[in-house]
Amino acid sequence: MQNTPNKWNRLLNDRRRKKDATSVAGEVQNSNKNESRTEIERDYDRILFSTPVRRLADKTQVFPLDKNDSVRTRLTHSHEVSNLARSIGTALIYDRQIQTGHVSAARDVPAILATVGLLHDLGNPPFGHQGEAAIQSWFVENSDSVLGCLETEQQRQDFLKFEGNAQAFRLVTRLQLINDDFGLDLTYASLAAMMKYPTASDQTDSSHVAKKKHGFFASEEHVVKQVHSETGLSLGQRHPLTYVMEACDDIAYVVLDAEDAVKKGLASFSDLLAYLEMKSADDPVVKKLIEDSKAKHKEYRNISGRLSPSELNDVSMQRFRVYAIGQMVKSSVDAFMTHNEQLVSGTLEKPLLAVSDCENLRKQLKDFSVTHAYNHRSVLEIELTGFNVIRELMDIFWMAIIDREKQFQLDSKRQHPFTRYVYSRISENYRRIFENPTPNDRKFGIRYRECLLLTDMISGMTDSYALNLHADLLSRKGSFDCKNFARGS
Repeated sequence: MQNTPNKWNRLLNDRRRKKDATSVAGEVQNSNKNESRTEIERDYDRILFSTPVRRLADKTQVFPLDKNDSVRTRLTHSHEVSNLARSIGTALIYDRQIQTGHVSAARDVPAILATVGLLHDLGNPPFGHQGEAAIQSWFVENSDSVLGCLETEQQRQDFLKFEGNAQAFRLVTRLQLINDDFGLDLTYASLAAMMKYPTASDQTDSSHVAKKKHGFFASEEHVVKQVHSETGLSLGQRHPLTYVMEACDDIAYVVLDAEDAVKKGLASFSDLLAYLEMKSADDPVVKKLIEDSKAKHKEYRNISGRLSPSELNDVSMQRFRVYAIGQMVKSSVDAFMTHNEQLVSGTLEKPLLAVSDCENLRKQLKDFSVTHAYNHRSVLEIELTGFNVIRELMDIFWMAIIDREKQFQLDSKRQHPFTRYVYSRISENYRRIFENPTPNDRKFGIRYRECLLLTDMISGMTDSYALNLHADLLSRKGSFDCKNFARGS
């Protein structure tokens, strides 16, 4: 077995697929001698300036299409996860002095964590997890007609269990940038660390943290194998920094969603403390958090005449957020150091927070948001609208994808004027990838690639774009029966 520093050198592999491929082809690329960033720092910038990141501003975090601009979107959530992850990376290097033996670890560990924190939700469809559920349900309902002729169980499960994580991997390795087959061409280290579930869709296991869901489609499995070969990992084995990214996602998810529930007036700061006291008064971490938050609330309340009741509620909740995040970040760092060997070897089967002293706090905060936010009528109403919109859009786009005059000529003219219009609304780069398959694409049948084109298009939409496009297409379709057309495919 390799010693830890040697393993870290592979885990922080800063080479890129495109450069390796062109080197093999005899076209070695010259490095930019004027570049002051490390390769992994460049990954962060490639993600930051990419179009999918900007789209996150109009994608649901918890509250779809919310008009309160202080409530979080997927973009603000992703920036918060990225910042928390970078902070933990800095703490691991400088405070705990974790030994990696990697020459630029002090810069690369925080940078890779910031990168994967920023991109972890890039593949999410509109309307949050309801978007995933809508896509899955459409394929389940159309399983016989749409998926019946697929060649393997993995290909079928790719869509029956559609995953935003797998779509994110496809997005950065294939769909972004259209002049080659390398996408954003991130380093091997970043690609490995972004894979929360390095597992195929037909190999999932709900009892294992890295196998609960799938993290790539069959179409990108060859990329995953290359990434794992270069980083010393294997299927079902996480990169150690992936556990940190997941912990930061969970911290932002439970703490900040609770804060948003309070901002929207669905609950109050006092409701939150009362809930935690009722559920976990004996937990030392929760007890300390409640005591500190109450003390600060009392201090704010004593500022006579300066704070209105709503301001007192908001500022007390903000202080709670600071205390809760601080404790959970510290616990994550402690847990990483305690379980360092398991993390580096990829054998830890639980999330990082689950082996920390903040796991109970995480659970109770999540339960609070489920009770006061996720199941609130206002949220459920808009989620239902989004669910129905996505399913109807899938009927319409599926019709346009398969309605070709020449079935085996993918760029063939669509037979009906409406399907021609709909097909033209699919993003040009997605159509180009579909119509011009690579040698790897040709390993898969046309039906599988048609399904990928459908999910590529739906996943790339923002909430508002999906609603507006849905209204536009319905106004144009006339009597054309999209639903039965899809069922008869």
